[in-house]
Amino acid sequence: MKKILVACIVVLTLGLGEGYTQADRVLDMQKMAQAMQDMQSGLFYNNLDILKDGARDLKKAIINIGSTSHESNSTDVYETWLNNNTAMTKRIQRSISTTTDVIVERFANGDPTQALQEYSKITRECMKCHISLRKW
Repeated sequence: MKKILVACIVVLTLGLGEGYTQADRVLDMQKMAQAMQDMQSGLFYNNLDILKDGARDLKKAIINIGSTSHESNSTDVYETWLNNNTAMTKRIQRSISTTTDVIVERFANGDPTQALQEYSKITRECMKCHISLRKW
């Protein structure tokens, strides 16, 4: 009986939650910006540990990014398609995650120039999303 009651409470709590909100997205974007700054500091100060910490934080933060529940429930068909372009979002997330690994690998192998070039690829992916999906 207790299990059923707990299960009902959990279902109701999850069902009534707001989902992913604009405030959540802003917080995730701030985490990503801080992670990018950490990675940049690691590159400029020649510190692999700082770079790895920033890369880890970026990979954790990028997972959460997506459309907000408000955007998902829009009545405008084009806006809904644009905001819910999950294929593009997932592609950008994969690209950033892969590139982050390449940056750490190249920097660890003693090639900071190539690592910095890969870092610029991440910034291009960020701008691609902001221009296309976030309507900058």
